[in-house]
Amino acid sequence: MSTSYDVRDEVLRAFNDHDLRRLSQQYSPSAVLVGPEGVAEGPEQIVTFYEHLLTAFPDARLTPWYKVTCSEPAVTEWMLTGTHMGPLLLPCGRYLEATGRHIAVRGCCVAHVEDDKVIAHQQYYDQLELCSQLGFPHVSK
Repeated sequence: MSTSYDVRDEVLRAFNDHDLRRLSQQYSPSAVLVGPEGVAEGPEQIVTFYEHLLTAFPDARLTPWYKVTCSEPAVTEWMLTGTHMGPLLLPCGRYLEATGRHIAVRGCCVAHVEDDKVIAHQQYYDQLELCSQLGFPHVSK
C-alpha cells in the first residue's frame, strides 16, 4: 500500500508529464479538489481543471521545494512555472487571452489520501502574484 506522500508525488509527476489519464487515476471517484478557481468534484471535473491550466500554460511545471513528511495529510509547497500561451479560466468565469508572459508562482497543496487515492486536495497560491506577472494593472483608489 502506498503512503499519502507516494500518491501526492505521483500527482506531481503526472501533472509535470501533462498526463491527464494518469492524473485522473490518482483521484477517488468521490474526490474533491478545492482551489482559488473553485471546486471540482470527481476525477472528470478534476481533470477538466488541470486541462484548463495546461491549455493556458502548455509548458507548466510544478516544482516542489518543501514537503512535510511527518504528518498526514501530505503537504507540499511548490513553485508553478510556465508561459501563458492559451486562454486562462479566471475565478469569475471569464477567460484571459494569452499574454506570452512567463510566470513563477508560489503555492501549497494539502492532499488527503485513502486506499491509495486522493480523496480531498486543497490548493493555495498567491493570486496577486499570478495576476501581476500576467500584467493585470494594480488596483488603486
